[in-house]
Amino acid sequence: MAMFIVRRLAFGVSLILFATTLTFFLVHRDGIEVARTILGESATQDAVLARSEALGLDRPVVVQFLSWLGDAVRGNLGTSYFSTDSVASILVSRTPVTLSIVAGGVLLTALVSVGLGMLAAVRGGWADRSVQVLSVLGMSLPNFWVALMFVLLFAVTWQIFPATGYVSPDVSATGWLASITLPVVALALSGIAAATQQVRGAVIDLLEADFVRTLRSRGIPERSILFRHALKNAASPALTVLSLQFIGLLGGAIVIEKVFALPGLGTTAVTATIRGDVPVLLGVVAVTVVIVVVVNLVIDIVNGWVNPKVTLQ
Repeated sequence: MAMFIVRRLAFGVSLILFATTLTFFLVHRDGIEVARTILGESATQDAVLARSEALGLDRPVVVQFLSWLGDAVRGNLGTSYFSTDSVASILVSRTPVTLSIVAGGVLLTALVSVGLGMLAAVRGGWADRSVQVLSVLGMSLPNFWVALMFVLLFAVTWQIFPATGYVSPDVSATGWLASITLPVVALALSGIAAATQQVRGAVIDLLEADFVRTLRSRGIPERSILFRHALKNAASPALTVLSLQFIGLLGGAIVIEKVFALPGLGTTAVTATIRGDVPVLLGVVAVTVVIVVVVNLVIDIVNGWVNPKVTLQ
């Protein structure tokens, strides 16, 4: 177990290095251009040059990246080009927003997909066909369209939930729940549809397995077979699907945050890319990779604990 965790952490560090390096050289812009964007078109050439030099953008590109990397290793992610805020403080305020809707989306996906998948597998007939139709419909509807329809119906027409904005749970727990409800449901819809199909297939296969027939022949109640044996064995593929869904939801959060005007990592990344605010963008990439690595590591450990047949290698 210890070696597995060490290897995963080493892989995570390598992934962070690769992702930040690739991001830096892809979005890097000329220092004069960045300084001009910061100061505005009316700024003099001397002021632009002075600003570029103050930010260290007049140095070679490789030197700039190595300087950032050296500071990042020591825990200093730098300062935004367009404000006096440190990148760390920006990430601290924006990360909880994204994690709120992504974690909520994963939780909603797990609960609904397990329920619907088991219903379709056990009941069959009209229940199975209904779940299949709903799954296809959920996978075919784009997240941004669903989000816009939710805003139109539940925020504008019926005024049940706020259309935009985010309320911190420290300010108001009910306000926080109301502000993330529509984004969470809109984000999770396609994930629920895909995960339901996976759970349905896994449960059907298990219910037809030899050990289940043996349990039935011994007079074990169907409910006990389903919840104590079949569901436990189906947990392994379900957890794998959830880990993949988490990554997908993290990527989909960018669109959802823009629709609902949420100040999360997705909105921050888009704004930083447009501006050329490289330190902020690199910080977002690094934090995102860390979240993905940690979540996948936790799911693998839980998977090994739930199903002893799974070996952590």
